[in-house]
Amino acid sequence: MSNNKPFRISGTGCALVDYLYKPVNFSDHEFARYISKQSGDGGLAPGKLVFTSEFEKFCGEKYIIIRELVTRKLDPVAINIGGPSIVSLIHAAQLLTGIDAEVFYYGAGSNDEAGNFILDKLRETPLKVGCYKIVSQNTPFTEVLSDPDYDNGNGERVFINNIGAAWQFRPEDLDDAFFKSEIVVFGGTALVPEIHNNLGDLLRKAKKHKALTVVNTVYDFISEKNDPSKPWKLGNSDRTYQFIDLLITDMEEALRLSGSENADDSVKFFRDAGVGAMIITHGANDLHYFADNEPFGIVPLSMLPVSERVRDELRRGKGVFGDTTGCGDNLAGGVLASIARQMINYQGQPVNLNLALALGIASGGYACFYHGGTFYEEFPGQKQKIIESYYWDYLRQTGIIEEA
Repeated sequence: MSNNKPFRISGTGCALVDYLYKPVNFSDHEFARYISKQSGDGGLAPGKLVFTSEFEKFCGEKYIIIRELVTRKLDPVAINIGGPSIVSLIHAAQLLTGIDAEVFYYGAGSNDEAGNFILDKLRETPLKVGCYKIVSQNTPFTEVLSDPDYDNGNGERVFINNIGAAWQFRPEDLDDAFFKSEIVVFGGTALVPEIHNNLGDLLRKAKKHKALTVVNTVYDFISEKNDPSKPWKLGNSDRTYQFIDLLITDMEEALRLSGSENADDSVKFFRDAGVGAMIITHGANDLHYFADNEPFGIVPLSMLPVSERVRDELRRGKGVFGDTTGCGDNLAGGVLASIARQMINYQGQPVNLNLALALGIASGGYACFYHGGTFYEEFPGQKQKIIESYYWDYLRQTGIIEEA
């Protein structure tokens, strides 16, 4: 890494406009009419994503009509930048304020209201745009239906997505600077099909340039619809995994990607497939993680809890109770920021995955305190300052000690 240029993180994958509807009662009889009967059938299911086109086939009605029924004609409580790629990158950029580092996003949208919204709101963040390809199809969007009371008050969401312009973003839209970054990130590529289908080749190219590679996943409705009895594919074969330094998934995604029925078998699959390190989130439950590669060293399969401070503040009614939108994406962004800090400050030493997770868990928890996944700062460094407080509380909670 040259001392004459900033440390660079480049990412691509899912970026869209999130429309958040809350509260939506998943137990309501009206909602129950549209619940999925079997996996991949196009119906609604808590925690899962479905495409608008498939949902309309499932119920034989226009989505907008059904949305008015299940939300009881609520207006969205928030309109925000969303998506596993761009939200995590924005958060990472915010946490790297004051550090000689730059974070870039590559993706596609349209010259429509949603596309202009994304570009306008990005100007309120420190995230830089490596490429925002303007194409003919509509800018991707997701409508998020949130039930704060679901799962004993932990909250859950249903996602209805329109891929739109993301169909037209392709590997050739990623320039040399993307692959020559110190960290290369692919986030939610199941919603950017041409990138997803070529993921193995793209990761291999990044590794040839000595980048640290990170993949954070999203619910893969295309694979689920094509054959719910088979594991989802990441890229065009399982060889993709050997080029991933760090894989971040939630529990359901881990089980479906591995074709396993439990966390232990899932972890064995990813180890055997060549994943260097992995984080498996599980909502309000403990997350699983391991590492066995050069960037992170050897970390046996371990577990970490959520932030007790966040849990306590939620119980006391602080913030947006039950809105878990963006928690996983912010966790990924916090992990990215910690990795970058450590690579800058402790060159040549393994990245401490426990420290990265501490910043990620603090970040994911704090996302419960505002609508949507993206936090817009009133001044540079605002979110960094807030998260640092939760980070140090979490270090004390878990006994993780900073090693430098």
